Amino acid sequence: MAEQTPKPSNLDTLFERLAARDRAALARCITLIDDREVGAAVRQRIHPLTGRATVVGFTGAPGVGKSTLVDAYIAKLRLLGQSVAVAAIDPSSPLSGGAVLGDRIRMHRHTSDPGVFIRSIASRGHLGGLSESIQWTIDTMDAAGMDVVIVETVGTGQSEVDIVEIADTCVVVSAPGLGDDVQAIKAGILEIADVLVVNKIDMPHAEVTAAQFRNMLKLRDTHRQNIPIIMTSATQGRGIDELHESIARQATRSPEEKRQLRTRRMHRLIAQTAASLTRRMVFEFLPKEDNALTGSAMKGESSLEEAAMRVLTELFKSDIPINHKLAGLVIRRINEN
Repeated sequence: MAEQTPKPSNLDTLFERLAARDRAALARCITLIDDREVGAAVRQRIHPLTGRATVVGFTGAPGVGKSTLVDAYIAKLRLLGQSVAVAAIDPSSPLSGGAVLGDRIRMHRHTSDPGVFIRSIASRGHLGGLSESIQWTIDTMDAAGMDVVIVETVGTGQSEVDIVEIADTCVVVSAPGLGDDVQAIKAGILEIADVLVVNKIDMPHAEVTAAQFRNMLKLRDTHRQNIPIIMTSATQGRGIDELHESIARQATRSPEEKRQLRTRRMHRLIAQTAASLTRRMVFEFLPKEDNALTGSAMKGESSLEEAAMRVLTELFKSDIPINHKLAGLVIRRINEN
C-alpha cells in the first residue's frame, strides 16, 4: 500500500521531531520536499531554520577514494563532538534509471551512530555531479541541526563544478597516476577547489601529482594561488587532521556570505529549471517535421543562436497561452512519475 501524505497537523509533529534531530523525521522530510502536495509547505517550514550548518563538498574523478576519505573525515568530526549529515550522490543508469546507492557500504561503521546521518541520492541524469533536488536535501539536514553537511558528488570528471554553488568549502580529491600536468591544468573542477587533496599517497608518484598541482596553482589568479594541498591516505588515516584543519580555515563564512551563496544558488536553479521547461516546450509544440527553420540552420544560412531565437519568438507568440503550455507539461510530468 502506498504511503499516505501527512496531514498539516501531522507535519507539526514531524517538524518537532526534526528539530530534535530525529533521524527518521529527517529522512521523512527529505522524501517529502519533492512531494507535489506538501512539498511547498515542508520547504517553507525548513527555510527559517537554515544557514547554520557548514557545507563541505567533496568532488573528484571516480576511483580517487572520495567515499573512503569522507568516511575518515566523519570519524574526525565525531571525535570533536560534531554532528554530521552526508548527501552522497550516486549515478543513475541511463537505461533503467536505477542507481546503486552504495556509498553507505563504505561508511557502514557510522550507520549506527546517532550523530551521523547518511543519505544516498540518485542523480537521475542531472549533470554537474549533483542531484536536481540536492539544495532542499542540504537545507533539510541543516534544519535538523547538523553541524556539518557533507556533499559527495558523483565523480563525473572535468566538468563537475556545480558543487561550488552549494558548498562553503570545495574539496577536490585526486590520486596519483590519473593524468599528466596538462590534464591537471585543464581540469575544470580544479578551478573551483578551496582545498586540494592528493589521496592514496601510499601509491607511487604521489609527490609528482602534488608538484603538478603546485605548478597549476601558479596559473591562477593571485588571490587563488595559496590553495592548501593536503596529502592523505584515507585507508591508513594519514593526513586527516591536516585535512580537517584546512577545511575549518576555509569554511569561515559570515551569515551574510551564506545568504548570498543561497541566493546565487537559487538563481542558478531557477535558470536551470527555466531552460529545462523551455526545451520540453520546444519539442512539444513546434512541428516535428523538417521545415524552413531547420533547413536554414542545417545549410549554415543561420546560426544555431539565430534559429533558437526564432523558435522562442514563435513559441511565445503562439495562440496557446504560455501558462497553459507550462501547465500541460507539468501535468504530463506528474503523470509520467
